[in-house]
Amino acid sequence: MKAVVIRKHGGPEVLNIEEVPTPSPGPGEVLIRVRAAALNNMDIWARSGPPGGRPVFPWRERAFPMTTGGDVAGVVEDMGPGVEGWKPGDCLVVNPILSCGQCEFCLAGEQTMCPHYKIFGEHTPGGLAEYVVAPARNLLRVPDHLAFEKAAVPAAYCTAWRMIANAGGLRAGEDVLVVGASGGVGTAAMLVARLGGARRVFAVVSGPEKGRKAEAAGAIAIDRQTTPTFSERILEMTDGAGVHLAADPVGAPTWRETIRSLRRGGRMTICGAQGGERPDFDIREVYQRHRRIIGAPMGNVTDLRSVMTAIFTGAIDPIIHTVLPLAEIREAHRLMEAREHFGKVVMVP
Repeated sequence: MKAVVIRKHGGPEVLNIEEVPTPSPGPGEVLIRVRAAALNNMDIWARSGPPGGRPVFPWRERAFPMTTGGDVAGVVEDMGPGVEGWKPGDCLVVNPILSCGQCEFCLAGEQTMCPHYKIFGEHTPGGLAEYVVAPARNLLRVPDHLAFEKAAVPAAYCTAWRMIANAGGLRAGEDVLVVGASGGVGTAAMLVARLGGARRVFAVVSGPEKGRKAEAAGAIAIDRQTTPTFSERILEMTDGAGVHLAADPVGAPTWRETIRSLRRGGRMTICGAQGGERPDFDIREVYQRHRRIIGAPMGNVTDLRSVMTAIFTGAIDPIIHTVLPLAEIREAHRLMEAREHFGKVVMVP
């Protein structure tokens, strides 16, 4: 089979389409013919090397060669021993949450708190290939009417659901701020907030074109290029109060402004540090105003099923920037690193 193989760190030029052996499913596993695989920041870091030269906490770097790709939709090709309830040709999406299933956190339904938590396709061989193997227990059935490209978004949309609906605790009528609203998680967070009954969704983006796309998605756009101190604009539009909830997947460059955009008692959920992991802010702006900062990485299986059900039923229509053939993987990485996308970048073998 053909697969994207990374043999060393570097620019997009180190990505190569190679002929590699087709994997065989073991006990409890399914061989999937990949129909769509969306990119995430973890795919970029696996190729370029970890941000700041440090592995993405709490994991160590993977060994070369590697094939990444955690967001996978496809069809059952073959099954290993012990697999029930699936047959060749069934449409599916892979739940990227891997956990032990036995620790106190797994038993409480919080799989991403598991000491053995990993992400499918980032810490295991992934779906940027024609075929991939996954545990049968990690498969969700995809309705026939849904395009594979729209289904291959579980990591970003599960994270957004966690940030807004679960950890963020959105209540209908609240104002929401989404920072980095053009990325996969950011666009998902806008849609989840609207579904959850947010009164207004403010979207911080870069550039007028992305601003127009955010407005088309039902948000109020704020261009960070022309309004770097976006908290001032938020306070102006909320009569000095601030927003109830802010989702910030960017990290260090935006933390100070995001915190200042919160009303008294407001909540800020965080899931990433793509712009840097060491923010500079005044902690008094947090505790003196009863604000809360809440970690919200990925989500649990309940979060995943909730958001995928919303996608399957059409309540959420995932925003896709572009769909490219696997042969254009270098262009896909370039596009994401240059932050030219608005929504998900999806690859099809």
